[in-house]
Amino acid sequence: MSNQRQQKPTLTGQRFKTRKRDEKERFDPSQFQESIVQGLNQTGTDLEAVAKFLDASGAKLDYRRYAETLFDILVAGGMLAPGGTLSDDMTCTEFCLFKAQEDMETMQAYAQLLLFLKGFTESERNKLAMLTGILLANGNISASILSSLFNENLVKEGVSPCFAVKLFKSWLSEKDINSVAASLRKVGMDNRLMELFPANKRSCEHFSKYFTDAGLKEISDFARNQQSIGARKELQKELEDLMSRGEPLKDIIAYVREEIKKNNISEQTMIGLIWSSVMSSVEWNKKEELVTEQAIKHLKQYSPLLKAFTSQGLSELTLLLKIQEYCYDNIHFMKAFQKIVVLLYKADVLGEEAILKWYNEAHQAKGKSVFLEQMKKFVEWLKNAEEESESEEEDAD
Repeated sequence: MSNQRQQKPTLTGQRFKTRKRDEKERFDPSQFQESIVQGLNQTGTDLEAVAKFLDASGAKLDYRRYAETLFDILVAGGMLAPGGTLSDDMTCTEFCLFKAQEDMETMQAYAQLLLFLKGFTESERNKLAMLTGILLANGNISASILSSLFNENLVKEGVSPCFAVKLFKSWLSEKDINSVAASLRKVGMDNRLMELFPANKRSCEHFSKYFTDAGLKEISDFARNQQSIGARKELQKELEDLMSRGEPLKDIIAYVREEIKKNNISEQTMIGLIWSSVMSSVEWNKKEELVTEQAIKHLKQYSPLLKAFTSQGLSELTLLLKIQEYCYDNIHFMKAFQKIVVLLYKADVLGEEAILKWYNEAHQAKGKSVFLEQMKKFVEWLKNAEEESESEEEDAD
């Protein structure tokens, strides 16, 4: 018999480890509360820091599973025991709705914080959206609360547009679109609605289809109009930059024509933008007796640009009204109106038909008596010239 110890048999093969995702996590709201409360107490009272903490924690903690506990913490400071009292054996946080200052600004801040959370179920979010819409309609909270919906994770997961649909439907059931638009403009939200969608879907067409299909054509039309206004502002700024750099007029004209085609802008709208850009591209003399001479020299330089976009009678009339408005709003130009019109008439920017129509019926009330008096002799000359031309034509026949 061998003295060597007999080797024990061994099992060969791969050892399987239980994967964590296959293990069912134990439902432990107490542990969840400890994690959230500890983080809130460490961030202090800075709402922005709190929002960042909650947003970051959402990637690690299951907000959807512990939605009720999370709501208890943010509202009451901790998990509520049966009967609605705070649990004595749990650490609580001072950062909660019930311990906040009793003023509208603080309440709006807390509302924003609650809105961005992903922990609620679809039904809970819908109810919160409807309630938010009613509160907005009644003026109880500011529309700035909507900025919470631009949270990157909410947008990415499609929560933001769904929430917005319910919210706007609730709001519009109480108020009309003009009231909603005014509230949005007041806090600068009117130009940010596209941010409800990810960058690759952030287009007017996608927004319009989404909200129209949801039965909110009023919101769709409002957003489209706001985008058009935004595009016009950007266009005007670009025009002013081109002029300040002294770019050739032919290049500016080509750029404007391309923008008209790309953004579907009417010639009447464009001539108004061009006029504003031309008049904003120079620093005007403060002395009334010098500003007229300066204006004539400046407008003579840009008359080819104005002429390129007054091919229609309505465009000419639009330009005349813009000139009247500008001269009235800028008091140093009050005496320059007639000379500007005559200059543009001689440069073939304005025709006699448009000038006579403006004089007889289409002028604005702003500075009417002053400007009509200034134009009186020139209009008489135009009428006489027109009569002489008609007489010559009759003699020729």
